[in-house]
Amino acid sequence: MSSSAPHSAHALPSSPAPAAEQDPVEAIVPVIHIVLPVVGAVLMFLLAFIAIYMA
Repeated sequence: MSSSAPHSAHALPSSPAPAAEQDPVEAIVPVIHIVLPVVGAVLMFLLAFIAIYMA
């Protein structure tokens, strides 16, 4: 049952990971200080618009 070949027959190929694979959350982190206030302002505008429309 013992073979002289190394047990690398089932190992994954040694290819580098694709560079295009990036987490979308990590892509936003550098600009989060701009994104959060803009999203907050848009949300406040929409809520105020709905409140005025419903009144």
